[in-house]
Amino acid sequence: MAVFVLDKRKKPLMPCSEKRARILLERGRARVHRMVPFTIRLVDRLQEDSVLQPLRLKVAPGSKTTGLALVREQETEDADTGEIIRTLAVVTLLELQHRGHAISKALKQRRGHRRFRRNQLRYRPARFLNRKRPTGWLSPSLQHRVDTVTAWVSRLQRWAPVSALSTLLHRFDTQALQNPEISGAEYQHGTLFGYEVREYLLEKWGRKCAYCDAEHTPLTIDHIHPKSKGGSDRVSNLTLACVPCNQRKSNLDVRDYLAHDPKRLARIEAQRKAPLKDAAAVNSTHWALFNRLKDTGLDLEVGTGARCKWNRKRHNMPKAHSLDAACIGPVDGIAHWQQPVLQIKATGRGSYQRTRPTKHGFPRGYLMRSKSAFGFQTGDLVKAIVTKGKKAGVYLGRVAIRASGSFDIQAKNERVQSISHRFCTLIQRADGYGYFWDKIATSQGDAGTGAACAAALSLPGIHAGVSRANG
Repeated sequence: MAVFVLDKRKKPLMPCSEKRARILLERGRARVHRMVPFTIRLVDRLQEDSVLQPLRLKVAPGSKTTGLALVREQETEDADTGEIIRTLAVVTLLELQHRGHAISKALKQRRGHRRFRRNQLRYRPARFLNRKRPTGWLSPSLQHRVDTVTAWVSRLQRWAPVSALSTLLHRFDTQALQNPEISGAEYQHGTLFGYEVREYLLEKWGRKCAYCDAEHTPLTIDHIHPKSKGGSDRVSNLTLACVPCNQRKSNLDVRDYLAHDPKRLARIEAQRKAPLKDAAAVNSTHWALFNRLKDTGLDLEVGTGARCKWNRKRHNMPKAHSLDAACIGPVDGIAHWQQPVLQIKATGRGSYQRTRPTKHGFPRGYLMRSKSAFGFQTGDLVKAIVTKGKKAGVYLGRVAIRASGSFDIQAKNERVQSISHRFCTLIQRADGYGYFWDKIATSQGDAGTGAACAAALSLPGIHAGVSRANG
């Protein structure tokens, strides 16, 4: 895990290791510029006096979570074949969690309130086609995804010398690029054959067996209603099944196979017709995000989802949004990907609503009018050291304030209530996001990743408390 470095004029320099950052802080050569992500500012160096290496920021757009990977790339030429080999070293992994569902829910709530008020005014005429939408308009929940990703690309450009961008847009035909004369059945049975349909089914059925909920096991495509009994090859008739379930089902109809489990049968019948809302959200925003990234003026590389998955499988990397981003484009080798991931959760900056209504719409409580209390705001990152009592310990997370001075602290996996403001120390002001560190679960190197996470979180200030609060 790298630490971002700025020069004394706040221009980005090459990131350094946490050990190097600790030495610079102890010797007085640097100041803490930002806590999360941890950024230091040198007091004795300018960008013009430093050597910068090219860094590439890769973006894997998603409906609920977008993966970001900052990598250092190096191209070498094979002496025997003359082929260009592209190797990457991962600098930082981030995952941005969107709040599109919360925005959609709030808009539906507002629409209900407006409709209720309109029905009380019988004399008010109905409105029809009186609002015009500009070209390229997106709904607020979709526009939020584009804006937050663009905002974090801009932030990372301010903290690191990013010289190029990569994103996912099209599913390019890599077989036709390598062999323009490919055709017929040969075209359909290439290296990436079936990846598009399989990826669709993996997203739709949650990457688990539809008949036994088995996960992390090889999954096969199964016809819900078998072709031998009139079933079709339409995607709505396909599901995922583990090998034992597929063999037991054989050519039985799903109604006969699950006659003993009517609840699962009803769930499968309902899910096979359900649309992929998340896929639709990504398809609606990928062009808008592409144009916003192109407007940055940086070199923009476009990759495909099929090749991204192929790269990840080829290098034995687990499924993760941030690693999907790292695998965009041509990747012949990748290093240092087993490192902690910074989870960034979009939380918003508060609400204008000052009451909490009952189910009938009557107010049941009123919120405090001031947004701050005892020098804290809801959403601030704080560290609380409770020295006595049954809640003694160290807690770090986002704070929810009360006028009484008894705060709640939301850590990674728990919410600690009723912590006095006297025990709280401000770490970072609220910026509309919540932060916590996570590690990628792998079959190899889990202990090493955990050790790296613990070492990284031992930096001065915030890092002294995160490792104890989040384990």
